[in-house]
Amino acid sequence: MKEWLASPIGRSLAAIAATLLWGSAFPVIKLSYEQLHIASGDIGSQILFAGYRFFLSGVLILLFMLIIRQSIAFREGSGTTIVQIALVQTVLQYFFFYVGLSTSTGVYGSILAGTISLFQLLLARWMLKEERITRRKALGLIIGFAGVGVIGMPQGGFAGHTVGIGELLLLFANFFSAGGNIMSKAASSKLPITYINGYQMLSGGALLILAGTLYGGLFPFSFTYATFFLLLYLAFLSAAAFMLWNVIMKYNPVGLVSVYLFLIPVFGVLLSAIFLQESLHLDTLLSLLLIVIGITVVNAKHQKSKNRIQPRPVNIHSEG
Repeated sequence: MKEWLASPIGRSLAAIAATLLWGSAFPVIKLSYEQLHIASGDIGSQILFAGYRFFLSGVLILLFMLIIRQSIAFREGSGTTIVQIALVQTVLQYFFFYVGLSTSTGVYGSILAGTISLFQLLLARWMLKEERITRRKALGLIIGFAGVGVIGMPQGGFAGHTVGIGELLLLFANFFSAGGNIMSKAASSKLPITYINGYQMLSGGALLILAGTLYGGLFPFSFTYATFFLLLYLAFLSAAAFMLWNVIMKYNPVGLVSVYLFLIPVFGVLLSAIFLQESLHLDTLLSLLLIVIGITVVNAKHQKSKNRIQPRPVNIHSEG
C-alpha cells in the first residue's frame, strides 16, 4: 500500500478521490443551509451544524478502526498532539469555513480553495525544514493558480467581484486547512492516520457543538430524511477525504502533492453549477487544463530525479 500511494498512479488516483470529495462539500453545505433554514447571519447554527458533521465523522472513523480490528484505545502522551490538530484542522478551519461560505457562493468558495496549495507549500517550508520550493514547484504552482484564476474570469474575475467578509473568512479557513495538513503529516510518523483523524475530529466536533450550543441550543434543527442524509454524506466525505489525504501526505513530500489541491476548485465549481444552478462557463475546461499541466510539471521533476539517481526499483520510505 505504501509503495502504491507513493507511485504516480496511486498518488494521483487517491488525490483525485480526496479532492472530489472535498469539492462536493461546497454545494452540499449550501443545500443543507437551505433545507435546514440556516440564515447567513446565524453563526450559532452554522457552527453547531459543523460540529454535528465532524463529531459524526470521528465516530465513523473509530467504527472503521474497530471493523479492521485496529485498537481505538487512547494512547498515552498523544492528547496534546490530538488537541492541537483538532483546534487547527477542525475548530478554526471549519469555524471560518462554515461562516464564510454562508455569505459567499459555492462557486467562489470553490475558487478560493485553490489557495490551500500555496499556504501548504509555504507552511511546509517553515514547519518542515526539509521541504524546499524549487523552481519547478513554483512554476507548477503558478500554472495551477492561473487555472484557479481562469475559473473566476467568467463571473467577472476577482477584479469584478467585490470581495466581502465571506471570502476573507474562507481564506482564513484555507490557511488553517493547510496548517492542519502539515501538523497531521508530522504526527503521522508516530501515530496511525486513522487514530489521528478519528480523535481530532471527535474532539474538534465536540468543541464546535459546545460553541454552537451556547448560541442557540443543542437541537435547533428539524431533520428530515433528506437533511439527515446530507449530514451523513458530509460526515462520510470528511472521514474519507481526510484519511486519504493524510495518508498521501505521509508517504509523499508536501511539495509533490500540494498541487493536487488545485482540483478542489474545479470539482467544487462543476458540482455547484450542477446542484445549485450557479453560473458555469466553458472557461472551466481551460482552467482544468492549466491545473492538470501544473500537476504534471510538479510530478515530472520528481520522477526525473528518481530515475536518474535510482535506476533500479527500490522501496519508497515515508518522508515523515
